[in-house]
Amino acid sequence: MERLRDSLHDAPIIDKDGYEYLVHPISNGVPVLDPALLREVVVGMVRRADLEVDKIVAPEAMGIHIATALSLQTDVPLVVIRKREYGLEGEVALHQQTGYSSSEMFINDVEPGDSVLIVDDLLSTGGTLAAICGALDDIGADIADIVVALRKVGANALDETGYDVKSLLDITVADGEVTIHD
Repeated sequence: MERLRDSLHDAPIIDKDGYEYLVHPISNGVPVLDPALLREVVVGMVRRADLEVDKIVAPEAMGIHIATALSLQTDVPLVVIRKREYGLEGEVALHQQTGYSSSEMFINDVEPGDSVLIVDDLLSTGGTLAAICGALDDIGADIADIVVALRKVGANALDETGYDVKSLLDITVADGEVTIHD
């Protein structure tokens, strides 16, 4: 994870109403995302994730590029949880709350009994992933694994779900700096 580690040293941190927000190519697409960095993240996920699943599930927006690359690498179909309602049969709505926003999201094409791998860029407050886990549980899907590129150390809403999450790197963002935990 050398590229990922190095990329964190130059990542800007901005204040969003008291929340220290890490601006990083993997989690924001800003600054520019080097294909070698994305490739390193996907290879790391292939090595850590349970890939014996029916579908990869990723939330819009910043989980999409990682999950797409992972789907291409593994031939596992991809389902994107969207921020837009389509009104399709079987669509499931969920409400997600993060440290700096909240919104409705919508799941299509996950059926009862589907084994899924949830992939995302960054676990921070856990609000998005906790809401996704709750909705997938309600559908009757089997959450085989959850993998994120970066995880902020500390309590988060996902802790209350009983699901474990794997990360490529654990970090702390405080006082305008990123600390990597080994």
